[in-house]
Amino acid sequence: MTEMVRKITLSRAVRIMQDLFPEEYNFYPRSWILPDEFQLFVTQVRMVKDGDPSWKPTFIVKPDGGCQGDGIYLIKDPSDIRIAGNLQSRPAVVQEYICKPLLIDKLKFDIRLYVLLKSLEPLEIYIAKDGLSRFCTEPYQEPNFGNLHHVFMHLTNYSLNIHSGNFIHSDNVNTGSKRTFSSILCRLSSKGIDIKKIWSDIISLVIKTVIALTPELKVFYQSDIPTGRPGPTCFQILGFDILLMRNLKPILLEVNANPSMRIEHEQELSPGVFENVPSLVDEEVKVAVIRDTLRLIDPLKNKKKENRSEQCNKISGMREESRTDETDIFDAETNMNNEANLPSICLKQVFPKYAKQFNYLRLVDRMANLFIRFLGIKGTTRLGPTGFRTFIRNCKLSSSTFSMASVDILYIDITRRWNSFGLEQKESGMCLQAFVEAFFFLAQRKFKQSSLQEQVSSLIELCEYHLTLLDEKRLLYSKSTSLRPPVISSSQDRLPLTQPPNGSFLPRNNTANKFAHYRHPHS
Repeated sequence: MTEMVRKITLSRAVRIMQDLFPEEYNFYPRSWILPDEFQLFVTQVRMVKDGDPSWKPTFIVKPDGGCQGDGIYLIKDPSDIRIAGNLQSRPAVVQEYICKPLLIDKLKFDIRLYVLLKSLEPLEIYIAKDGLSRFCTEPYQEPNFGNLHHVFMHLTNYSLNIHSGNFIHSDNVNTGSKRTFSSILCRLSSKGIDIKKIWSDIISLVIKTVIALTPELKVFYQSDIPTGRPGPTCFQILGFDILLMRNLKPILLEVNANPSMRIEHEQELSPGVFENVPSLVDEEVKVAVIRDTLRLIDPLKNKKKENRSEQCNKISGMREESRTDETDIFDAETNMNNEANLPSICLKQVFPKYAKQFNYLRLVDRMANLFIRFLGIKGTTRLGPTGFRTFIRNCKLSSSTFSMASVDILYIDITRRWNSFGLEQKESGMCLQAFVEAFFFLAQRKFKQSSLQEQVSSLIELCEYHLTLLDEKRLLYSKSTSLRPPVISSSQDRLPLTQPPNGSFLPRNNTANKFAHYRHPHS
């Protein structure tokens, strides 16, 4: 998961979905990967500026493996990128900066929402009903050459702003530099804003982002988790960082695989002397997330339910007896109601609850299933040339105009390019994203529909159809071989077949004569 939510990997995963569903994935800023796409970035910015001279964008550069605001900076022109800052050794993502955020008390802020990914198969997603709002500590102004370096104005990272002299630690969830998201929603609601619409848009953003991440997660999962284990074997709490624009549209900034769960902060009592002070806001949000996560992933939950049921029956029986120790009954009832006395559930299920609205987006998920099927070796995450050829052959994608030699060239070209992107290579072969690119090429070549989404959907259905037929043939073959009569060992009982009962066997001499004809066509 840590690999999947790195800035470059997340950008690539979302970009694939933007190619297929541009309207559905417009919540993620336009991004370029450095240094690989630096020239593309320069060219595209120049083209847009030539077409619209009034466009004066700002861009934000984020190191790939950075966290807590480390190494982030703003630029107004592609030539301002600090190439000398070792982009080769520390790749980055550059994104269009959101210049018109929603402000509260003239300050820019973002939202940290906690999301539980409980299971991949089946996909289960939960969102916390409350989150954190982290504020900048300097009044916001739209970026200009004079304020680009004002990190306390433009960057909402808590780890940066806590060093500002304007940072306010508050004992109230409604005030200070860190507040609950629910307090912000209450404030917006008091102004007549539809907060249900905001929540609906945020839930949609979270589900769509997880759908973009799950295909590659499945590839890693099948390589790491032994087969045959029933049910989910792992889970993850994710931190979604979301920005509300002035028009209240949520924008995804990034996803954190290991969000901080601290519920206290350091306070300097005297020079060099610190103490940990509890944070009311952190405690209110994070304790509920951890508590509900443990509730949901408890592997003994069903067993406990059975025990509680037995305990209920036991208590009823105890009450029916003429006289029983009242203390024992009280203790039993207390144990049974412990969970019932806990605060209400904070984590709300959003998938599969809303699966019907979003399942049509899972095209890349189905591509990942095809990819995994042809990996061949357990534990690998790369498709070899033989596996790719088998995929083409079994799905009947080759033709007179697209030979197996062309298939090999396609494999080599795409795999070589993806392997040159500077990522750490643990094994050779075609990664999932390279396979997706090859799949897009095949879909565009085979189908002439208007959109890439329709072409890809048609090719997926075609592949699944042929593979289903192949599986059925294999099943029939395995059944027929298991039903064959035992081999007769006595030579006197071996009679030539003339009319097989099921018509599935040719007489031995006829078969031999047939092959002889092809061996000696002129005889």
